[in-house]
Amino acid sequence: MARGSSPTLRKRRLVNELRRLREVAGLTIEEVGERLECSASKISRIETGRVGVTPRDVRDMLDAYGADELLLDELVQLAREARRKGWWDEYGDIAPGRYIGFEADAESVRTYQGLMIPGLLQCEEYTRALIREVLPSASPGEVERRVKLRNARQALLREEDPLRLHVVIDEAALRRLVGGPSVLRAQLRRLLDVSALPNVTLQVVPFASGGHAAMDGPFVILSFPERLDPDVVYIESTRSGVYLEQPSDVEWYSEIFERLSSSALDPAESAGLLDTMAQALSSELE
Repeated sequence: MARGSSPTLRKRRLVNELRRLREVAGLTIEEVGERLECSASKISRIETGRVGVTPRDVRDMLDAYGADELLLDELVQLAREARRKGWWDEYGDIAPGRYIGFEADAESVRTYQGLMIPGLLQCEEYTRALIREVLPSASPGEVERRVKLRNARQALLREEDPLRLHVVIDEAALRRLVGGPSVLRAQLRRLLDVSALPNVTLQVVPFASGGHAAMDGPFVILSFPERLDPDVVYIESTRSGVYLEQPSDVEWYSEIFERLSSSALDPAESAGLLDTMAQALSSELE
């Protein structure tokens, strides 16, 4: 699937355009609800992407906004495309489909993680051990589905037109013995292998650097190939996630990432630290 062609990003374009057209028409959400004889909360949920948008919804809303026929046809088609299924929908019970859709559409991702290895860089043994710790009630079948999903996401790094990934990891995540020494050693080797890819930049923030700009917590900045699709910041938690799309928020986190990257070891130094740590674990396991 080409970058920017998934239903997730098309839905985002659609709801952003619907909101823009309402504002251009000088109408409030309440006024639109009155005109369409529906609740204002329905219009709000459509504009925030919390519910699906049918072609009929688009026709009714654009009629209220006085949009021309050409724009109407374009947005109705976009609504049809936004309702298609993505490959990740079969995992909707265990993963945030909206995030995975954004990730699949992204041209580049910048991310910081302080407590664990980012999902796109995890080896299978590490993923299984991590899931068992975070979700102790997960059945063996669910664990394996989550591993399969993570593997599918990682394929983005090795496509013909691969995702560009810039990762900054706190040394604490590299020292934490998730799954034990042998699993961590395998994970460190995995990081070394992936960091050698031309589309991946991996940096480590060492303990020696002291405090740093991202100590508040992990985050992801997703950038897309089309100018129509502005960057998104994603902040993950165990139970849910937050998406920040205001330009001021994106700029804030972009500046944090730049400061963080400047204070981290460069890629070569980071690879050297990973190799040293992996060799130390190998010596312990002999």
